[in-house]
Amino acid sequence: MKRTFDITVSLVALILFLPLLVPVIIALRLTGEGYVFYKQERIGQNNRTFFIYKFATMLKDSPNLPGGIITTKRDPRMTPMGPFLRKTKINELPQLINILNGEMSLVGPRPVMMQSFEKYPPEVQKTIYQLPPGLTGIGSIIFSNEEQLISEVKERGEDVWDFYIHQIYPYKGELEMWYQQNVSFQTDCKILFLTLYSIFSEDKDLTYKVFKTLPRKEYVFQTDLA
Repeated sequence: MKRTFDITVSLVALILFLPLLVPVIIALRLTGEGYVFYKQERIGQNNRTFFIYKFATMLKDSPNLPGGIITTKRDPRMTPMGPFLRKTKINELPQLINILNGEMSLVGPRPVMMQSFEKYPPEVQKTIYQLPPGLTGIGSIIFSNEEQLISEVKERGEDVWDFYIHQIYPYKGELEMWYQQNVSFQTDCKILFLTLYSIFSEDKDLTYKVFKTLPRKEYVFQTDLA
């Protein structure tokens, strides 16, 4: 049922978004470095790697420039259209192809790079990708303002990787473990709705009200709430 839902919704979404995708492709071709799609190796189901597709929002050589694989809200390595595409999540739409290929699902744990995967606690690494990774997921919703959060940590002169390792990844791991224990068609529909909501509002209260058993760690966002 989940796979049938993924295929149906992805095909419909591609057709509906076509009038948006074509102008984006043309605009990307004419701006920045002129390339449209970006692919990167990520961890997928059963911890096997695959290539994820996105619209290009960063300079091609950005991983080798200051900042590495971490992106902040006002990252100077972004292309002219990068901030808009990332804010609206339009840059994620090419992953509908990954879904049709069976590499991803509409809802699931977000696929991460190996460097990030290795920062998860061992028990999370063993469990998190028993299900296919998702275009969106509970971790994506709770951390929808992650770039802003990291920007504030960096501006205070703190170690960003230390913040990831000791605060973000342990909490993300708990969120994804919660999803594994509560996965259902109803849960997925609620996550899809909350994903759309998170594009327009960074308020997390609705998510915690919808999922009352969701683990909550306010201290992770203390820099954002200050």
